[in-house]
Amino acid sequence: MDRWENELCFRSNDRIVRPFELGLDWISNWPGIDAVKPDGSDPIEYLRRVNEHVIAHSREFYGYAKPSDFRMDGEWLEFTSPVQTPHPENNTVRALWFPARGGGNRKAVVLLPHWNSKLPQHNALCAGLQRLGISTLRLSLPYHDSRMPSHLGRADYAVSSNVGRTLDATRQAVIDTRACFDWLEQRGFEDFGIVGTSLGSCYAFLASAHDERIRVNMFNHCSTYFADVVWEGLSTRHIRESLEGEIDLPMLRQLWACISPPNFWHLFTSKKKRSKFIYTRYDTTFPVHLSRQVIEGARAHNWDHDVTVLPCGHYTMGEFPFKYVTGYEICSFLKRNL
Repeated sequence: MDRWENELCFRSNDRIVRPFELGLDWISNWPGIDAVKPDGSDPIEYLRRVNEHVIAHSREFYGYAKPSDFRMDGEWLEFTSPVQTPHPENNTVRALWFPARGGGNRKAVVLLPHWNSKLPQHNALCAGLQRLGISTLRLSLPYHDSRMPSHLGRADYAVSSNVGRTLDATRQAVIDTRACFDWLEQRGFEDFGIVGTSLGSCYAFLASAHDERIRVNMFNHCSTYFADVVWEGLSTRHIRESLEGEIDLPMLRQLWACISPPNFWHLFTSKKKRSKFIYTRYDTTFPVHLSRQVIEGARAHNWDHDVTVLPCGHYTMGEFPFKYVTGYEICSFLKRNL
């Protein structure tokens, strides 16, 4: 299984080792940022204090003004992202719409794909939910699909060795996700669920923790701290190569604290939600001990949840027969609980 995982992971040979950057320019327009005074002599300490402030005021950080320009372009929902970036392509949110066959019900899901996902990946799952009577929006994550700047070949700006840009991309993904539920509400939907895979699972948790409307949660791959996944994961070795020598894991964990699920477990606990966690026994991208920490946290906080452990790895989940088992687990859970 490890050999298979490595073969699938390194089938892509276009990973680029980019320079380490704190990326303070990416945080300058965040709400409430003026409350944290810069320390000119120690930018890392400043960024650490920014994370502390964001966690304490996360409703403001992940809050937004509802978009006013929702529009349909064929099967695509489009609107202007409430978070603006220097890349025009990335500022238009796009989500592929799979309305339930027959219509008539008020159940809808927003689906968040994995990092570096490409169309038509996840479309088959959306079509399956559609056939089960659950309308689904497949969100193109920041810097993915048509949102990717033309000079990139991969979604490198979503997760990278630029600390501030990674924070900002995560904030944008969470807010874009919440805005999708605004559109669904306008269309008359009332019962909401979310499906997140890998990086999309992290985004889904942060969105759900900050949005009471999201009642049913499907976390496909799960982990604790954002930094630990990047530091230990097989598919992010090129990012760690940039980080090492500039910063260590304990500090990186603090600099990415405001995008790490454990720092918002208390918010998730305070809302009535039904969740399912899937992780894999041979995962080297979301290391297994980190997934198990999530399950321990779910039990400690008395979340209403189910757990499925599959005998494969991160990449092999997308291969026969595991992709069909995963699809069944996701669809059956949502059909029963939404």
